[in-house]
Amino acid sequence: MRTQILFISQGVSFMGNSIQKKLESAGYEVVRVDPVVEEISAKKDDISIFVFYLGKFVEDSPEVLVYLKDVCLEEEKFLLLLGNLDELSFVENTIPAAAITEKFERPVDLKKLIAEVQKLVHTVDEKEAQKSILLVDDDPTFLKMMKGWLDSDYRVTIVTSGMQALMYLADNRPDLILLDYEMPVTSGPQVLEMIRSETKVDHVPVMFLTGKGDRESVLKVVGLKPEGYLLKNLPREQILDSLEEFFAKQHANALNSKVHF
Repeated sequence: MRTQILFISQGVSFMGNSIQKKLESAGYEVVRVDPVVEEISAKKDDISIFVFYLGKFVEDSPEVLVYLKDVCLEEEKFLLLLGNLDELSFVENTIPAAAITEKFERPVDLKKLIAEVQKLVHTVDEKEAQKSILLVDDDPTFLKMMKGWLDSDYRVTIVTSGMQALMYLADNRPDLILLDYEMPVTSGPQVLEMIRSETKVDHVPVMFLTGKGDRESVLKVVGLKPEGYLLKNLPREQILDSLEEFFAKQHANALNSKVHF
């Protein structure tokens, strides 16, 4: 399957068509949309690289810029901006540098653009080869810290409630769920029970995150038979070692199953 590029461009223009053809001739599938939130939202999910061809319209499209900022930061999309200095400067007032992968001033050097896309495709391929983790916790500070710890080794998605986790699982299959034990409205044990009752996701491994290390609390966690549990106050190295050990055992078990089969 060819790598898809989301090409955001208003209307039809000679330069816009030239960029699209150049990307297609380089072997990429170009999904072209207008700079409209609904159109971008409908196509973004399976595409990691966005190429945004700017124009005067950006001054009248604040909602699009805000949406792209949020999507690129929260979902780790790569955003390439193509425009003149005024357009680029205007966009940067809304979209921070952290959400912008690269900027290209018009007239666009198409060779440099293709080289940058090729580099990003390699990065995406490496990232997709990593294990995916769904991190569920109602504490945004803890979520931010954990995501920072895990991002270099895993593809991490964060949600702040049990119901958000279940909604995510309707369309996604992470390799592991790290689930907060104590959450308001829908607790960790309740979420685990719902996961285990749904045949499409009942096989997804779940580890509890708990802030309590006393014997009674640990026994309650273990009694629910998750794949494991992690204390929230463990140092970064121990958490990373525990996850690495878990995935190593999982890989070894899979190999043993193939041998015995």
